[in-house]
Amino acid sequence: MSHQTEAFEGKLAVVGLGYVGLPLAVAFSESMDVIGYDVDAQKIARYCKGEDVTTEVGDAAVAASSVHFTAKEAELRQADFVIVAVPTPIHPDNTPDLTPVISASRTVGRNLKLGATVVYESTVYPGVTEELCLPVMEQESGLKGGTDFKIGYSPERINPGDKVHTLRTIRKIVSGMDAETLKKVKSVYDRIIDAGTFPVSSIKTAEAIKLVENSQRDINIAFMNEAAEVFEKIGIDTNEVVDGMNTKWNALGFRPGLVGGHCIGVDPYYFIYKAHQVGYESQIVAAGRRMNDSMGRFVAEMAVKKMVQTGLAPAQARVVILGFTFKENCPDVRNTRVADIVHTLEEYGICPVVVDPCADKALVQKEYGVALTDLEQVKNADCILHAVAHRQFREMGLPGLMALFRPDGGAKRVLLDVKGEWPVSQLKELEITWWRM
Repeated sequence: MSHQTEAFEGKLAVVGLGYVGLPLAVAFSESMDVIGYDVDAQKIARYCKGEDVTTEVGDAAVAASSVHFTAKEAELRQADFVIVAVPTPIHPDNTPDLTPVISASRTVGRNLKLGATVVYESTVYPGVTEELCLPVMEQESGLKGGTDFKIGYSPERINPGDKVHTLRTIRKIVSGMDAETLKKVKSVYDRIIDAGTFPVSSIKTAEAIKLVENSQRDINIAFMNEAAEVFEKIGIDTNEVVDGMNTKWNALGFRPGLVGGHCIGVDPYYFIYKAHQVGYESQIVAAGRRMNDSMGRFVAEMAVKKMVQTGLAPAQARVVILGFTFKENCPDVRNTRVADIVHTLEEYGICPVVVDPCADKALVQKEYGVALTDLEQVKNADCILHAVAHRQFREMGLPGLMALFRPDGGAKRVLLDVKGEWPVSQLKELEITWWRM
């Protein structure tokens, strides 16, 4: 239990039970009554059975929790404190898609209890909470914000698949529409955040913090991706460069890679959009996005190039991609750049075999039109792209990966180590053609 400043007496509701909302609901349920609401009735049914569809807290924690899981919005009327944790994606043209957060605001508004406090965790650009969400709740509820109910903002910092940096161990930004609300929001989150809370002066400031912390990461990775493309032309191993760079005390340690998911690959577009709204055209952030969004194609074309160099006919080669989710040890496939690798290879007449033990097969087929194959069915590969460093793949080691290749392929076998998992010294010992980003 965290350092509690003052007791909050009342019922708490979490709206949206995905990678962010579920850990919140389970954590708060240890010390208070919690309603866990989601529009997805099938998801709710699985939670009620003790199944963690996110894998963030585990089946045992879900089964043991006292969260009242429901898809009935009317039950939100009991809540004195509501946390909105729904996705904020982007449209195909890379502009913010606020549909989920506005829809959630309508739902909360229709069922808003007099005197309640509503806190948003969804990533948005500065102004969304107060200028868009608040009026929607007022319209739906007939209540007046600041008088009949209060609002706050505390950006989510969940890192899916990370069992070290978790909800409790990451310091929490908190804000409120006034001093009284800020105090209440802080006291509620202090119940579950062992790392402590960090109050800021305004809701807009809290909204900006989330955009900046994710955009700076995107920019730094973009620089390393650009370096990787340049160093590829020179014949320099980028990961060795980074290893050397990291010997300096102020090195940031970023490495090249595929940037996807619901945060790093999305949030910078919210910054770009808001900048445009106020008459400023983003230069650095926009350039970083262009670079990172191009990396799937870069990797795919490197695979084609390496196959051609070894004498393989790409369209006739058996190409295997290991990993499809946007990051390792996580089932989330939102905005995965591996999809770009698949579709680029298809442009070259290649039909890759894609393996991912963490991803939901039906979801991948529905969202991307990609059929996943079980690892046990993979054999006689000519080219393997190790795209996502899932635990299952890492535990195989290089001998396990080599067993997936065509045994008589010799140097015509191609391995692309996209994540830079394997030391160059080990790769050089293999009778294969290899490349790592």
